[in-house]
Order: sequence, then C-alpha cells, then structure tokens
Amino acid sequence: MNRQSGEETMRRALLIVDVQNDFAEGGALAVTGGSAVAAGITRLLEAHGDDYSLIVASRDWHTAGSLNGGHFAAGDATPNYSETWPVHCVAGTTGAEYHPLLDANRVTVHIEKGQGIPAYSAFEGHTRDGSDLAAILTTNDITDIDIVGLATDYCVRASALDAAAVGLSVRVFLDLVAGVAPASSAQAFVDLQAANVRVEESAA
Repeated sequence: MNRQSGEETMRRALLIVDVQNDFAEGGALAVTGGSAVAAGITRLLEAHGDDYSLIVASRDWHTAGSLNGGHFAAGDATPNYSETWPVHCVAGTTGAEYHPLLDANRVTVHIEKGQGIPAYSAFEGHTRDGSDLAAILTTNDITDIDIVGLATDYCVRASALDAAAVGLSVRVFLDLVAGVAPASSAQAFVDLQAANVRVEESAA
C-alpha cells in the first residue's frame, strides 16, 4: 500500500466494519474467516496505521428485548439470512464487542448502528455523542477511504457504496473482508466496482 504519494491534498481514513465476536467463528451469526480478517486488520494497522489520518470502526449495537425493526427473526421463526437474522450483537453483550484479534486501541472513532432498526452501512450509525460518519469524515477533510471488515455482502458493501455516494475515493481490501455467502459476496464486488469502488489486495 502506498503512502499518500506526495499528494498533500489527500487525506485517507480506514473504516473497519463490524469486526465483532458475533460475526466471527463461534458467534451468533458467524462468518467463515471472521477471525482471520480481525488478525489481518491488526497486521495492517501495525504496518500501515500511520498512513491514515483517521481510523474508524463501526459496530452493530442492537437493542436488547427488541426485534430491532424486524431485523431479528420473530419468536420461533427461522431467519431467512437476507432480511431477518438470528439475535446478534446486542448492545453491552460479549457478542457485540470487538473481536479480540482486532487491535481496537488504534481506533480513534467508534460508530454504533442498528439501535432498534436494521442498519447495514456505517454511515447509518453515530458516535455516542451523536456525530454521524459523513460529518466526521468531512470535518477531518477525508478524501479517500479504505474499507475492511465483515460482512462483504452486507455491511461492507453498504458502507462502501455510501462512501462512494458522498464523493470519497474508496478501496475495499479483498483479503481483509469475509462474506456470509459466496454468491452474494461475488455480487457485492460487482456492485462495488460498478460504483467505481476499487477492490484490491492490502499490504497486510
């Protein structure tokens, strides 16, 4: 990964999407490869963390005792794994915490999303003081953003498309994401490239 190539106007952020216990192996909504993604992001931070003007991480932070706007499957209903899901990442639970292989100490902005509603994109969330991601990136003069995390076909895809929609130059690191299903993950990459999001390997 190149540094800022001498372009003084470029300010790059890293967005780490939903690298949480419930999305890794053994979690309530496990994504195969989730633990490896967490470890890989930590390697990226160790090698290239100083290349970023801002390091942001998002988390699903769903409301306890709620279907969260239909996001959780009701009662004994079977989740369809496209619009309804098993209970996961409930605020304050171990499942909602960052994965232990992710070095969250490098994160400077923490975004929480999905409180009572479905929310896939990190741009739908807020910090605990109420700031949204788009405003934070604008305030910090961010022009470019690299996106990593879980899951490729849902929250990574939605976050990257929203980042492109607000005018950022976006990269998704292929080796630092993992998806729920192969077919939908492949389609996600097609959708991202159609939106001028670059999909490439990291230097982790």
